Amino acid sequence: MLGISPDTPAAQARFKTKYSLPFTLLCDVDKTAAQAYGVFKEKNMYGKKVMGIARTTFLIDENGKIEKIFSNVKPEGHAAQVLSVL
Repeated sequence: MLGISPDTPAAQARFKTKYSLPFTLLCDVDKTAAQAYGVFKEKNMYGKKVMGIARTTFLIDENGKIEKIFSNVKPEGHAAQVLSVL
């Protein structure tokens, strides 16, 4: 299991420690992966259009094939949702 975000390595380290995450976090500060996976999108924040990451989970098999995509992820209950699919 991996997590990817555009946050800096220092910010990710703090986040990982704060939430005791048991998986590796990868940095995508230039948003290359986000753009490749189509999750760097125009969003509406407080009535203004901005570019940002659409929180998304991809289940990818051992051969690199995307098996399932969860869009517009909300943290609450998401782990159970993913586990039910696995």
